[in-house]
Order: sequence, then structure tokens, then C-alpha cells
Amino acid sequence: MTSFTLLGLSGSLRQGSANRKLLLEAARLSCATYTEADLHLPLYDNDVENAQGLPDAVERLVRQIDEADAVAISTPEYNSGISGVLKNALDWISRSSEKPWAGKPVILTSAAAGRAGGVRALTMLRSCMVPFRAKVIAGPELAVADCNNQFSEDGRLAPRYETSLKDLVTALKQEAGS
Repeated sequence: MTSFTLLGLSGSLRQGSANRKLLLEAARLSCATYTEADLHLPLYDNDVENAQGLPDAVERLVRQIDEADAVAISTPEYNSGISGVLKNALDWISRSSEKPWAGKPVILTSAAAGRAGGVRALTMLRSCMVPFRAKVIAGPELAVADCNNQFSEDGRLAPRYETSLKDLVTALKQEAGS
């Protein structure tokens, strides 16, 4: 493999979110060609699916997952779980006949303002990924606590978390054969 391609899924739509920054750091540390998926998707509705099929944005997301060497997902923690944005995207993806997650190397991370850094969201996200049969990298678990104070002005992750992220992306690249 000459170039390692990484697709990022951020559970936060906010442009300057810590979860987006975390994905950009994963891309930097892995030396990947990076693309962030657009999760501005309509709410899942089986009536819409039955009448019109999968929306174009969902089909594009499914293709992006399928074509990437690996995927990094980062989620905030909202009310002890993953964001609705991320859950909605996973629900739409599950409706595709393509099954793009099967065997796909994936890392899961979180960044949250609280002192636990989103560990409950990570547990929920790991459970949500089980039916997809992705190759989720087991660890080290990375939950960035007090996330608004863990990135430098130029977007670099604090050293206390960077080592774990390096270990995760190294394992991800090995699993992807890079």
C-alpha cells in the first residue's frame, strides 16, 4: 500500500469541536491522506427509505467507508451516550446493502468537557459497532477529558494523550496493512 487513506467521522457537527481536532491529530500522526465524512444527514426514516431509497449523502458516506483503508470515529458524550448525529449516521449506514464496515479497521475515540472524557460514549459506540463486524482496535482507549484545554492553538493534542493516540493509529495502520 503506497498511501494510507483515513476517513474520519466526527460525532460533533461544530466546526471547531475537540472531536474534529482529535480526528485531525489522528490523521497527522498516521501520515494519512485524510477525508472527513459529512454527517449532515436527514433523520433516519423508514418511510423515506422505502419511498426514495438511501439519500445521496448516505450513499456517498457508504462509498467513503468502503474506499478508505481505515476509519477513525470520535464522539462527544451527550447524556451518557454518543451524539444523535453519530447514531443517526450509523443507522443510515446499516441500511445499505453494501456493508462497508465488514472487516474495516476502525479506531474509536472521544473528547468531552467532563473529567471522564466520554468513556460512557465510547462504551456505547463500541456496542453500536458490533453488528457491523468492523475490526475495532481494542486499545488503548482514548477519552480526552477537559477537552477544551487539551489542544494547543495550532491544534496539537496535549502530550499526555498524544502517546495513546500514536499507539492507536500505529495499530490501525498495522491492521490495514500499511
